[in-house]
Amino acid sequence: MATKTEDVTKTDDEQTAAVDTETDGEEATEQLTEEPEESDEVTQESDEAPQEKTPSGVGQGAGAVVSAALGLVSLSGGWIGTVAAARETLVGQLQTSSTASVATQVKEVYGDAWHTTALWAGLFALTALITGVVVLARPAFGAPGRPQAAWIKSVAWAGVSLGVIGLLLAILKYSDALLALPSTG
Repeated sequence: MATKTEDVTKTDDEQTAAVDTETDGEEATEQLTEEPEESDEVTQESDEAPQEKTPSGVGQGAGAVVSAALGLVSLSGGWIGTVAAARETLVGQLQTSSTASVATQVKEVYGDAWHTTALWAGLFALTALITGVVVLARPAFGAPGRPQAAWIKSVAWAGVSLGVIGLLLAILKYSDALLALPSTG
């Protein structure tokens, strides 16, 4: 079938108007039903090679960063630990009478606050440790052929390491093996 060069440059509306005015209906119908060859190629390409959705690793990277951040918080004590220790100091002051012995006052006012700080640091350290281990173990349960990015592994290992150190320090502080209260007697 031969097409006119005028029809190629016209818009769809102009071609429809031209079809209505033509006397040979069969030739006009063939011109409108023909599709450019490019659209056939695009359709065939999209049918042949569907793109598979692969995980991007954003969740694993975020988990690794959270693990490292929680590990740092466990070492520094964090805001929650500071507030909890201050509250425990206040409670100790309110519950201890002024006639109580020095040992009782030191234990109630300072010792309980020290243990509260150690407890919160231990909770942050344990959370950092668990989060880091989950990030490192995730590829074993995810896409088998996709390796984990090196930076994700490094940051997750940093979170695990900081979590272990923070947990060890928290246990030592809570058990009074590290920086115990001074003896008063």
